[in-house]
This record gives sequence, C-alpha cells and structure tokens, in this order.
Amino acid sequence: MKPVENAIDHLSIARETLLAPNGLDESHLLHALGEIFAHRVDYADLYFQFTRSEAWSLEEGIVKSGSFGIEQGVGVRAVAGDKTAFAYSDEINAAALGAAAQATRTIARQGSGRVRVAGALGGAHGHSLYLPRDPIVAIDAKAKIALLEKVERAARARDPRVAQVMAGLAAEYDVVLVARSDGRIAADVRPLVRLSVVVIAEANGRREQGHAGGGGRFDLDYFDDTVISGYVDHAVDAALVNLESRPAPAGTMTVVLGPGWPGVLLHEAIGHGLEGDFNRKGSSAFAGRIGERVAAPGVTVVDDGTIAGRRGSLNIDDEGNATQSNVLIEDGVLRGYLQDTLNARLMRVPVTGNGRRESFAHLPMPRMTNTYMLNGERDPGEILESVERGLYAVNFGGGQVDITNGKFVFSASEAYWVEGGRIRFPVKGATIIGNGPDALTRVSMIGGDMRLDTGVGTCGKDGQSVPVGVGQPTLRIEGLTVGGTG
Repeated sequence: MKPVENAIDHLSIARETLLAPNGLDESHLLHALGEIFAHRVDYADLYFQFTRSEAWSLEEGIVKSGSFGIEQGVGVRAVAGDKTAFAYSDEINAAALGAAAQATRTIARQGSGRVRVAGALGGAHGHSLYLPRDPIVAIDAKAKIALLEKVERAARARDPRVAQVMAGLAAEYDVVLVARSDGRIAADVRPLVRLSVVVIAEANGRREQGHAGGGGRFDLDYFDDTVISGYVDHAVDAALVNLESRPAPAGTMTVVLGPGWPGVLLHEAIGHGLEGDFNRKGSSAFAGRIGERVAAPGVTVVDDGTIAGRRGSLNIDDEGNATQSNVLIEDGVLRGYLQDTLNARLMRVPVTGNGRRESFAHLPMPRMTNTYMLNGERDPGEILESVERGLYAVNFGGGQVDITNGKFVFSASEAYWVEGGRIRFPVKGATIIGNGPDALTRVSMIGGDMRLDTGVGTCGKDGQSVPVGVGQPTLRIEGLTVGGTG
C-alpha cells in the first residue's frame, strides 16, 4: 500500500473538531501550559481527543448487538525529572483546561528546569499514511448489516458442516491534537475499521472453531467480495481442519512458525522487552545489552509505524512526534529500544516516535506499532522438509509473557504434526513454551515469505489497549517445549 500522496491538513481538521466548537484557540493552550510552568517543571503537554465509534455483531442470521459512542476530552501532563503529574477532563473548555493544568503543578520542584513555556505554537509535520475520512458515515446502517449477512451466507455456503457463524464489524474516527511546552503543535485524523468472522463446524458430535478477519486505517469499502471471501475461506478451513485434529504430542522439539500472525509471539515474547521504560528501569531481559548479540545471525527485527494504511501505523505518535521505522535487532545484534519522550530524555537517547496512549484519560508510554522480522533466504517448503519430527504452528490464540525473564506460553489455534519433512495431521491443544531471548538464539532457518498480519492485533500494557500489527516469515526454531494433550 502506497502512502497517501496529497498532504492533508490534519491540524485544520483538529482545530475545527476540538478547539473551535469549544471556544478555544492556541492562546488558550499557551495559557494552560503557562499555568503549569508557574512552577519549575521540565516539560508539559496537552492531548485533546475526539472519538466516534460504532460496532455491529451478527449471530444466527440476526444482528444481536449494535453500539455507537462519542467520547472527547483533554489530558494534561507535567514532567519533572522522572516524576509525572497527570490530570484529564471529559469536558473541553477553558475552565476545565485551566483546572487540569493547575492540578498537574503538584510535582513542581525547586532547582533547574524550564521556567517558561515557548511563546508560540508551531505546527509539526508527520506523515500522510491514510486519508482523514470518517468510515462510520461512509456507508449507512443498512449496508453494514448487509455486509455482515453476506459474510454469514458465504460461510454457510462453503460447507454443510458449518453450524454457526458470528460476524462483527467495527469502525472508529479519531481526531487528536497535541500541544507541547517546547512550542510544537501537531494533529492526526485516524480512521480504523475491522471485520471479524468466527465459524463453528460440527461433524460426528464434534464441534470446532475457526476465525479470521482484518482491517486497517481506511474506509469500509475495503471489505469487498474478494476480501470477504478470503476471510470466510480462512475461518471455514481452520474450523474444518480442527475437526480432523488429534491430540498434540508433547516434549522438546523443533517448531516451525508460519508467516504473518504467528509474529504475535515475537511481539509478546521479545517486543515488549525492547520498550524503553522496562529497559530504563532494568526490568527487561534485554536491559543494558545494546551492541550485544541477542539472536541468531540473520534475525533482524523492525518496528515500523510508517506503513501506509496499517492498523498499527500513525502519522504522529500520541506525543506529536512523527512515527519512524526503527531497527531493534540487526543480524542478531541488539541496536536499540522503543522510546517515548520521557524515557528517551532520561536515557539520553533519541525519541523513536513510539509514545502511545489508549485515550486522553491515559498517560503515554513506549509502545510498539507494527513489529516484524525481516525476510531470510530459505524457501518455506524447504524449511518444512528439513524437519524430522516437530510442530508446524500456523495460527495462534492467547498467550502471556513475563517481561523480567522473557518466559512465554502461547496456545496454537491451528497447528500440524510434521514427520519426515511432511505434514502428517492437524493437532489440537498445543502450547509453545519458551524464553524470548533464548528462542531468538535458536532460530536456525528464516524463510523469504515475510507477511504482515491481516489487521487484527490489539496490544495490552499497564491496563491500556492500542491497535498494533505483527509479522514474520516462516521460521524454524530448535528445542522449544511443546505442551500437548497426547
């Protein structure tokens, strides 16, 4: 997907959406920042947000639920040293802004620090990775319901064993504006859509599930017949494969991870450990290891928030910095961490454009955007043929990781037993257990088929959720522990 060619004036849209209707202009923002700097702090910012969201779900041929919501507000942050004061209001007006600004002065300290805010606000330039369209108004309610009904009909028509279909459609229109004490003002207008399908197949008294879906930062017209057919085929095929699955073998073995969504294991087991706050505090297994070999040769991991239209991409991060493509691990060597403004300043390294927050009511922190491993040179078929006995994991469900030591546990929602270089049968109940930093050193073959996920990822950290992307090529990893039922 190519970047949007025409530069969009996101700042004008944000002013018209967030400031003008509430009787505000830049002078009010400067005044609020000045209120904070009546005492000594190092930095302050204001984060305005307007969000309109809608969701529909269909089950058993009936729209079972629908929701529509509008939320807006402003978050005010002041930073002194490593201390942060934060206040927010779900009202946007001069009085609420002033009250929130005064509340943050609780961390004021004596000694060095900025003593005044910049005298004017100047626009900062981000990217143009998506159009500032509102996907909610792109098609009417009748068309949205018809889209979900089309998904159900297509799934049921694929195979008589399909017993139940659940489909969901979600859209969001998000406008943000950031004003900072260093004089920068920046804005973004963020569309986001997602279509999901869950299929339950039944045969011989056995019921199994398959799921698929995707989305990104574009209109609902992205979900044409070709895209819908791809999601439906994937979900139905997964459910039918699971009907034939056998109990998963257990033990220490070679594991091959498929391309695309299995990159969620990379995201959880390794990506979180490369976020700046964990490394500044020394709680990550990767802390203090810049320049060291942390992975096998050939392993290069990138976090890139600049891929056009992707779910994890942003024109600016939630601190007003342009997103970047950041190489975290290069040919097995650790090159850097993901940074927001606070942690970059304290660690004395550049900001990487990874300051993210769930909403105006939350503080920003270092977060991933689209995190993936680059291609190797091996043919995926050759990788499978090289496995004498092992597991081939194509899709994952839930998982968890301990950041302090990198230990992870993931359950495979679609996996196969490989023997003699051939897929023998699908397996059910496989869990993959390992240690992220250790697993990176056990990568023995990297395919040339890198693929990003279809646009379904949501990342949780410290109670905040943000949309993300993951990806990887086919990987062969030696000596992982597989917990099974067989």
